Amino acid sequence: MPEKIKVLLVDDDEDDYIITRDIMDDIPGRNFALGWASSYDEALNQIRQDEYDVYLVDYYLGAHNGLELISKAVQEGSKAPFILLTGQSDRATDERAMRIGAQDYLVKGTFDPFVLERSIRYSLEHAKSLAEIQKLNAELEQRVEERTQELAEAIKKLEHTNRSLEEAQLEISKALQKERELNELKSRFVTIASHEFRTPLSTVLSSASLVSKYKTEQDDDKRQKHVDRIKSAVSNLTTILNDFLSISRIEEGRIYNVPTTFNLVPFASEIVEEMKGYLKEGQKIDYRHSGENDTVTVDKQLLKNILLNLLSNGSKYSAEGKTVYFTTSVDQSTITITVKDEGIGIPKADQGHLFTPFFRAQNVTNIQGTGLGLNIVKRYIEIMNGTLAYESELDKGTTFTITFPNTAEV
Repeated sequence: MPEKIKVLLVDDDEDDYIITRDIMDDIPGRNFALGWASSYDEALNQIRQDEYDVYLVDYYLGAHNGLELISKAVQEGSKAPFILLTGQSDRATDERAMRIGAQDYLVKGTFDPFVLERSIRYSLEHAKSLAEIQKLNAELEQRVEERTQELAEAIKKLEHTNRSLEEAQLEISKALQKERELNELKSRFVTIASHEFRTPLSTVLSSASLVSKYKTEQDDDKRQKHVDRIKSAVSNLTTILNDFLSISRIEEGRIYNVPTTFNLVPFASEIVEEMKGYLKEGQKIDYRHSGENDTVTVDKQLLKNILLNLLSNGSKYSAEGKTVYFTTSVDQSTITITVKDEGIGIPKADQGHLFTPFFRAQNVTNIQGTGLGLNIVKRYIEIMNGTLAYESELDKGTTFTITFPNTAEV
């Protein structure tokens, strides 16, 4: 049985505690344990002990209010999510709560067991996502510190050698350039991460709030629309996190090439089938294999990640009703794979930066993405000892061609 989620209600009214407890008892599965703190000081003491997974905080707490408690707890380093309980819907208060660290808000007397369970679940997921961002940001900061230390050591070494002035200037220039590049990478990471996470999280919060307003059977279509928006937003968050984590693992040298022998045609067909649920209306993937042989020896998981990324891009950057052409061929020594779309293409001025981390072409600013996908694809291909080439024409589409050495015994 899953471990219980410990929830602390901070409210100076015992009747509200009893009401909240009854609502929580009606949650299907009842996988929650509710505690109660009746004052600001008592709540702050329990938060400092870090024994609860999530906090429900009433706005009114005697001499203090819930916003003060949340702000104080966040300043002291609390990582658990906070949900503000208000007496009535107040947009200014709600927005202020989100700015100081609350993950969500609920209007007292209007939520039911399903709304409460959904709010707790999404708040926990939000907190988990933010923790991942903070972890990755800390790793980047550590690398900046390491580069700075390298610069200091280089300067110290130069002071004790008889190198020429020209050599000394060149080494310092290289060290400074590395530091500038890393600082620029960190800046791009923070900008991209904050923007890409804010959009789907805002969708989740707004749709979760609206779903609770549709309670009749006549509202099923409206309710389902917001549920679908939430699912799509959570899927986007997962994709973004996976991209960040993939880059981290590559940088740490934790991605390995582990070839296995398998048949390429059924493998590629499964990927095409998996992609159908992500295509735009009227789009299709035209997959074809040339030649009688389809036995290959490559890393199956890395190849799947590469193909899903390229096919997803082909769909994302193409209009509805377009076709993505996917071909494979195998001979005695080489595996060749192409993915061709009929999309917006890549401007000539941007093609030289296509595989730069976090880089996005000037004509895709309105299409969601992190700018990491093609960088990950290229580095996976290099790990697999393959090569990647591409051709692109603005408003006509892009073709990626991948080649791998084939060591399979036919």
